[in-house]
Formats: sequence, structure tokens, C-alpha cells
Amino acid sequence: MENKNVGYLILGISVLMILIIFLFNSTLRDFVTNSCNLAHGDLYSCPMYKTINQQTYLALGIVGLLIIVGLILIFSKPNERIILKKIKERKKKIDFSNIEKEEKKVVDLLLQEDKAMFQADLMEKLGIGKVKMTRLLDKLEAKQIVERKRRGMTNVVVLRG
Repeated sequence: MENKNVGYLILGISVLMILIIFLFNSTLRDFVTNSCNLAHGDLYSCPMYKTINQQTYLALGIVGLLIIVGLILIFSKPNERIILKKIKERKKKIDFSNIEKEEKKVVDLLLQEDKAMFQADLMEKLGIGKVKMTRLLDKLEAKQIVERKRRGMTNVVVLRG
């Protein structure tokens, strides 16, 4: 579900809760008025009557927080989708005969994923660390098999050819 939809849902629930709070408040005031007049004779000296406003304000404060969360979700930016541009295919054949076993795994993964993949996803799928991944990609770049392109805080690894 998108953030905006969740925000609208939270706002709807908040409005419903406000209605319930005011209905409950009205009923509680009637109940306290009847019972305090019988027991104490005076409505304002009754300890129950003094706590009604505190309970109402606390409940409305909690609902206010829900409304703020709903508004934040509605007006926050949606997640941006990153679109990878297809690189023009080159007719140049790549020599895969002189690559190592680990390098071959990287190339095979890139072939499965339309010749482009985030470096972090490669690390995750291969189960290797940053340093080893960087060294593998350095070797493959030196052999002109792959190319790294900077995308924000991460790299996209693209298979050449």
C-alpha cells in the first residue's frame, strides 16, 4: 500500500476516534452528573467530574498525534524508482577465457539480470563483502568486461558488449 493511502486511512480512523471520544465524553458526563448529585449533592466537589476533562484531553492528544502521522504520510515524497537505461549494444566480442571462477560468477549474474545490476545486489547474491566485490570489479574493469556507473551513493555494474 502506498504512503498516501495509509495516511488517508489513518486520518479516517482518527476522525472516527474523535467521534467516539466525544460520544463517550457526553455519556460519561451524564453518568457522573447523575451519580455525583446523589452521592455528594454538589457536582463540582465530585472527584469523578474533575477527571473527565483530563481523560478527554489525553485521548484527543493521542488522536492528534495520529493525525500528524497521517498528514506526514500523505505529504511525504513517494519512493523514487530508479530506471536503468539500456546501453547500446556493441558488436565487440568479450574474451571470457582468461577470467577466474569468482569473476565468472559475477558475469553470469549480470547476464541473468539484463546486463546491469546494483553493486550491493551483486554482493548480496554472491555472499561476499565490499572489499572483495570492489577487487573483483576492478579486475573485470581492467579486462574491459564490466563498467561501473555511479548512481547516488551506489554503483550500477554494467556488462560491456
